[in-house]
Amino acid sequence: LTFPLLSVTLLVSFGSSMLYGYNLAVVNSPAVHIKAFYNTTWSQRYGYGLDPGPLTLLYSLTVSIFALGGLVGSLLVGVLVERYGRNGALSRSALLVLLASGFMGFSQELRSPEMVIIGRSITGLHSGICLSVVPLYLGEIAPKNLRGFLGLMPSIFICLGVFFAQVLGLPELLGEDRLWPLFLSVVAIPASLQLLLLRCFPESPRYLLIERNDVCGATKALCRFLGTPDVQGVIEEMKEEQRLLSSVEMISVWQLLRDRSVRWQTLSVVVVNAGMQLSGIDAIWFYTNTIFQNAGIPVSQIPYTTVGTGAIEVVAGLIGCFTIEKLGRRPLIITGFCAMGICLAGITVSLLLQTALPWMRYVSVVCVIGIIAGFCMGPAGIPFLMTAELFTQSHRPAAYIMGGSLNWLCNFTIGFIFPFLQMSAGAFCYLVFCSICLLVALYVYLVIPETKNKTFMEISHIFA
Repeated sequence: LTFPLLSVTLLVSFGSSMLYGYNLAVVNSPAVHIKAFYNTTWSQRYGYGLDPGPLTLLYSLTVSIFALGGLVGSLLVGVLVERYGRNGALSRSALLVLLASGFMGFSQELRSPEMVIIGRSITGLHSGICLSVVPLYLGEIAPKNLRGFLGLMPSIFICLGVFFAQVLGLPELLGEDRLWPLFLSVVAIPASLQLLLLRCFPESPRYLLIERNDVCGATKALCRFLGTPDVQGVIEEMKEEQRLLSSVEMISVWQLLRDRSVRWQTLSVVVVNAGMQLSGIDAIWFYTNTIFQNAGIPVSQIPYTTVGTGAIEVVAGLIGCFTIEKLGRRPLIITGFCAMGICLAGITVSLLLQTALPWMRYVSVVCVIGIIAGFCMGPAGIPFLMTAELFTQSHRPAAYIMGGSLNWLCNFTIGFIFPFLQMSAGAFCYLVFCSICLLVALYVYLVIPETKNKTFMEISHIFA
């Protein structure tokens, strides 16, 4: 693990991945203040306030537009990484954050709710790009024995982003009425650092050699990242992959879906990416405050309890990051999905029995912590890592477009249907997510091989 490798991993994780987690959680604590701003502005413009229904709809649009922006961003990944490279795409995407920060930061001054919504959509666009490009870049620059460790680093920063949003949203910090525009726009700081410093690091060697045929540039990049002039073995491996792919152009998503030679890899990316969002983790985050209320935690203490769950996310992510190269990908993702499935079933039981047995409330709190820890230890980051490992260079961008789009679609779907599912099925709604978690774990166990310490060509031959 060289200093340049660790530095660039921390930089892109801090400047891109962390912003995804931050923007997921940032609108929770200032929700009351944002709604009040919308209502006041509407009154000043039209002479009457908004009814609760339209106001809720306007706020829901502010929250959900982030996922729609992410979907658009994920569809642009293939074009961006082919035209600008991995490093270049990440550098340019940081400009989107600065633009979004300006919209959201000055929205209150200019009395414009539209600026908040536009800013949220642009941050979603940025997250949609970076959620795929960061693991793609790190997967291509990391040596095979460090691919798991470096590949899971972004998931730790996603958890850190959620944690920082929870901490900064406390009433003592940026959770005040007049400070919420600043709370939304502090994302400009990590993005600015990435924009300034990322140019100090080279482009992906695999991109330079295989797609640009720049052997000299790839050799220099490898020497910089690996900290040794002896990189001929890695260059020969990449040249072999280039020779095998010489008759194959970069394929589209439609071609990927029709390519029978990679059908199991494609199906695996679909299953693990959809399973990550359909596991119910977003529903748990949505329902956390209510579960804590039912457990008897005072309303004034719930924000601090939520910060505690954020800290557990970070610890679980660190455990996954430091054990993935010892345990492998399969054991971590299988254990994570199984733990989530068991805890989801536990929430159902505790919610059904807590009226008769009041102590069951605390079981539901433990189950929430178990679900979050299980998710952050494996399923949060490994699907993105697997997408890089299961495909060769010609198929990889299309695989990331497909996996990223599916991820955002499922994210939006769960956010939209969960309230209705909860109303119709009550506590039993969590059994739906429980079943999905256990089925994904079974699929990974039966179909996906262990990819630890294997080259991309070796993994391709295993599937073949």
